[in-house]
Parts: sequence; structure tokens; C-alpha cells
Amino acid sequence: MLTEDHVIVQNSQMTDAPTNGANSAAGEDFVADALGRPLQDLRISLLDRCNFRCPYCMPEAEYTEDYQFLSKSARLSHDEIFRVASIAVGLGVTKLRVTGGEPLLDKNVASLVSRLAELRGVDDLALTTNGVLLAPVAQSLADAGLQRVTVSIDSLDTEIFKAMSGNRGDLDKVFAGIEAAERAGLSPIKINVVVQRGVNDHTVLDVLERFRGTGHIVRLIEFMDVGNRNGWSMDQVVPSKETLKSVQAKWPMRAVDSNYPGEVARRYQYLDGKGEIGFISSVTEPFCGSCSRARLSADGTIYTCLFATTGTSLRQMLRDGSGDEAIADVLQRIWLKRKDRYSELRQPEPVERPLVNKIEMYRMGG
Repeated sequence: MLTEDHVIVQNSQMTDAPTNGANSAAGEDFVADALGRPLQDLRISLLDRCNFRCPYCMPEAEYTEDYQFLSKSARLSHDEIFRVASIAVGLGVTKLRVTGGEPLLDKNVASLVSRLAELRGVDDLALTTNGVLLAPVAQSLADAGLQRVTVSIDSLDTEIFKAMSGNRGDLDKVFAGIEAAERAGLSPIKINVVVQRGVNDHTVLDVLERFRGTGHIVRLIEFMDVGNRNGWSMDQVVPSKETLKSVQAKWPMRAVDSNYPGEVARRYQYLDGKGEIGFISSVTEPFCGSCSRARLSADGTIYTCLFATTGTSLRQMLRDGSGDEAIADVLQRIWLKRKDRYSELRQPEPVERPLVNKIEMYRMGG
């Protein structure tokens, strides 16, 4: 229920508002945050576990074999996840992305996808994975209603790839997963590359070369100061403008418009028609002003920013008999108060400031 202190964006007043099938058909309004940004995307973290130990996310030294991840009872069930997703869609969410940790560690993920795909008003249903477990399940995910996958590949150099996955990655399995996803129609497939100076920046052109002309879209991501444990420092960041200059020197490109309001990647197309790439530049060119994403962690916490220090838990409400209307009201209030613009306000220090207690990325999904 909306109270007098809620901010509403009228469909007729906001031409860039997302078009939710259920809500727009009824002519309803969209809830906007304190900066006028609509709630459009929900990232759903199925579990906090991962089969990789990428240094920029879950460094091996911190996440050892003895590390205590969430117990099954502490994680939301699929029923609970579906309930939150359906309530969020009722508030205007049109894009759902299933993430982790590594979501394919959940052997029943296709069943959840099937349920999410049935939600009226969801225009885009995607999944992010490291790709190692993708090949055997790609077709079942597509059959369940998944539309797209995003796969992380930080380098095609075998040794660099292994190092950036915590010595747990297998490029052959990742490529088998991409091929299976392509056969299943889970496209366009996006390839995420986190670019770090002195680590894999010299192999970026190799990744682009491999996927030019395939229809897959490589997205080059600036190394971000997510969480507190990845040893981030500004001198490890390769500004997107610098990378773009290197790419342009080999393959002329032109900038193109975004596909939808709030898209985080700046798009470029090759002039020779061999496809497109994207740049995600959170550090040097923040895009907070158009951010429309909420994140649901595996333990039922809602976060309103990738760099959040706190969140709001829905788990108790999901388990104590609270009705959907009450949960919807909490979600509305969370979004109403949202003023997050961390990347626009950050003043990067040479090293991560230890007192900034940000939530780790693997807990809320990237």
C-alpha cells in the first residue's frame, strides 16, 4: 500500500520508464527512489557458494575449504525466491537475472527458471555463470524459459585464466558451455571480462578477436572496489577510455545507443559489421544516475547498490506468515528511501579503505 511519503513516477510523465506487461496494461504507476530512478531490475543470488576463487571476488586466501558459507536453512528456498520475485514484478520489475555465487551449483535451477519465466510482465530473464557447468544444462535452461546467459572469461591465456579463477577454471569446459548455450538459443551470449592492469589487460584484444563475428557480445569491465577483500587499488584499474583507444587502433568502431533505459554498458559496434562490444566503467565513468537494480541475496536480504554496506532482510517475513501486501510495502519503502550513488561520490584512495564495510559481491550477485 502506498502512503503519502511515497514517490510515484507516472507512466505518462516518464517515457523511459520500463514497460511491465501486467502493470502498464492496467495503467498503474511505478515506484521511484529518492533520485527518481524506477525499480526495474532484480538480481537474484541463489547461493553464496562458487566453484571458482577469483581474486577480485572470492580470493582463495580468504575463502578456504573451511570457510563457512550459508547453510541450506539460512538460504531462501525456491518458493521464497519465487514469492519475492513475483512481488517485485508486481511493483514494476521487468528484468530478472539469476546469479550466485555460481548459480549452476544449484542442481534444480532449471525448475526455478521455469517458474520465473511464467511471471507475466517479465521481459528479460537471464543468468550469469562462470560457464564450467553450463554445457550439460544449457538446453534444459532454455526449455525452462531462460532467454540469455552471461559467461565470465577474463582471458584466453590458459595460465592467466587459471590464476584469475583461483586455479579452478577450465577453458575447454567454458567454451563447451558457450557452444551448448548457442545451440540452445540462449543468445545473445555476453562475455564478461574484468580488466586488471598488469594481470590480463594485455590479453583483451585476444578475447575480442575470438568472439568477433560470432554474435556474442564481449563486455569489458573496469576492476571495481567491491567488497573489502579483493585488494583493490586504483592503479590496478584500466580506464575504459584507455582500453577503447587500444581496440580502436586495431578495429575501428562507432558508439551506438543503449538498448534500454538503465543499461550499464556503453555499446560500440565494429565498422566492419563483426558485432559489438560493451564497456562497463563504474570507476571512471559512473552510471549511478540511471541505475534501476535491486539485489536479493541468498539469505533473503535486499540490497539497493552493488557497493552497499547494509541491506534489509525479508527472510523472517517470508517465514512468519506475513502477507504479500506487507512484503510489497517493505520493498516499496526500501526503494523509496534509496539514494545510493556510491560510484559517483567515491574518491578512490590508492588502496581500499578497511573501514568501509561493504558487502562482498558473491553474497549479493554481480
